Amino acid sequence: MSQMPQQAAPAKCPSCAEPLESGDLFCGACGYDLSAVPAAPQDHPTLTMGATGVGPSGVDWPPPEPESSETPAAPHLPTDLPGTDSGGKPLPASPPAHGSPASPPPHGAPPHGSPVSPASGVRFDRPPEPDEYPLQAPDPRVAASAAETGETAETAGTAETTELPKVCVACRAGRVDDDGYCENCGHAQPRERDHMEQESGPVAAVSDRGLRHHRNEDAFAVGHTALPDGTPAALAVVCDGVSSATRPDEASMAASRAAGEALLAALPQGTHPQQALHDAIVTASQAVNALAEEPPSAREHTPHQNAPACTIVAAIVASGLLVVGWVGDSRVYWVPVDRSAPAARLTEDDSWAAQMVAAGLMSEAEAYADERAHAITGWLGADAYELEPHTASFKPDRPGVVVVCTDGLWNYAETAEEMAEVVPADADVRPLHAARVLVGHALDGGGHDNVTVALLPFPEPPQGAGSA
Repeated sequence: MSQMPQQAAPAKCPSCAEPLESGDLFCGACGYDLSAVPAAPQDHPTLTMGATGVGPSGVDWPPPEPESSETPAAPHLPTDLPGTDSGGKPLPASPPAHGSPASPPPHGAPPHGSPVSPASGVRFDRPPEPDEYPLQAPDPRVAASAAETGETAETAGTAETTELPKVCVACRAGRVDDDGYCENCGHAQPRERDHMEQESGPVAAVSDRGLRHHRNEDAFAVGHTALPDGTPAALAVVCDGVSSATRPDEASMAASRAAGEALLAALPQGTHPQQALHDAIVTASQAVNALAEEPPSAREHTPHQNAPACTIVAAIVASGLLVVGWVGDSRVYWVPVDRSAPAARLTEDDSWAAQMVAAGLMSEAEAYADERAHAITGWLGADAYELEPHTASFKPDRPGVVVVCTDGLWNYAETAEEMAEVVPADADVRPLHAARVLVGHALDGGGHDNVTVALLPFPEPPQGAGSA
C-alpha cells in the first residue's frame, strides 16, 4: 500500500526547528524571539501545470494532487530562469562559493556519534575526512587481461555462458575467490561500485568513488520509456548515502532502484510526471526505511547503530516538460544548448545553510562559510522526522541538458554559470562522454567525495510549446 505524503508541518523555530503554535512570540523549546524572523514561505510539494486535461502530446494527464488550498504557480520558461523552488520562491541566481574547490567546508558532527541534533533536527552528514585513505587495491579501472588467466582463446570460447575466472588486480596471477580475495596474495579486490557507468536511450550516468572515500556510497538509476500515446520519456535518479549512517551504500542503492522502477511503471500508465515523481520518492523512502529492520544479524552485532539514510534527486523529461524532485542536498541544473542563454539551478538544498538564509538569520556568504553549511535537514531514512518531497515543473522553450548530480560534483561547480562552463558543448548528443568529463572535473579538483552525475538531453520543443 502506497504511503501518502504527510500534510504540511506547522511552522518551525528557525533556531531549533521545534514546531510552533499559531501566535507564538517565543519558541517554547529554546526561547528564541520569533518577532525578528520573517515568516517562511509555505512549501508546496507539487506545482501544477497551467492547464489540465490533454497535454501537448495528447496524453490525458490528471492534474497533480495539490497538498494545500493555495493556487501554485504556472510552469516556468527559460526566460524565467533561474527557476523557483517547490514553494514558488525564486532561487538565487548565483549562490556564493563557500571555500576552495579543493578544500570544501568541513562537515559538523553532533556529540556522541548521533547523526541528528535533537535541538535543531539537522543531520550532520559526512564527518571530516582524513587527508588520505589507504587503498585496498590498485586502481579499480585497471582490467586484467584475459590472457593472464591462463585460458586460451579456444578454451575460453567453448561455451558462451562460461565466465572467465577473475584475476587479482594486485599480483595479476591469483584467482579471486567468492569472498573477493586473491587466492595467491590475499589482496582484497576493488568493488564493482567504485566506478559505474550506464546509458539508457538518451540518458547517461557515471558514478565514481572519488579519491578520498574508501567506498562509493552514491547510486543512480536511469531509464527511458514511452507514454501511452507513444511519446518518449527519459528519467534519472541520483542518491547520495549519508556517510554518518549505517550502510549508506545500501540505502542509496535501494532508494535509486525503487524510485527508478516506480517511475518506469507509472509513466507508461499515463500518470502525470509530477505525481509519478512525488510517488516515486515516497516509494524510495519506504525502501530505505525497510533497511532499518534487516538483516537481523546486523542488528545483533551493532545494536546501537543508526538507521541507513540517503538523499535523493530525480528528473523526468517527457512531452515538453521538465519535472524535478528531491529530498536533501543533491541538485538539478538546467544548461541550455545555446550557452548565450542563462543556465539555472532548479533545486533548493535541504541544508543548514539554506535554512539559515531562508529564515533571515544569516547572509548567504555567512551561511555557506560556516562549517555546518553542508549539514542536511532532509533525507530518506527511518530516523527522518518527516517526509517532505519537493517537486517542481518547468517548460523550457529551447533545447538543453539537465544535469542531475550529488555534491561530489557541484562542490567543484556550484553556481549555474560554473556548471555551464564545465558541461561539454556536445553534451546533448554525447551524454555519456559529457558525464565522464564532469566526473573527471571533480576528480581533478580533488575528488574529496563520491561523484555521481546523470545527464538528460532536453530536445527542441514543438513550435509554440514554450508559451504558457
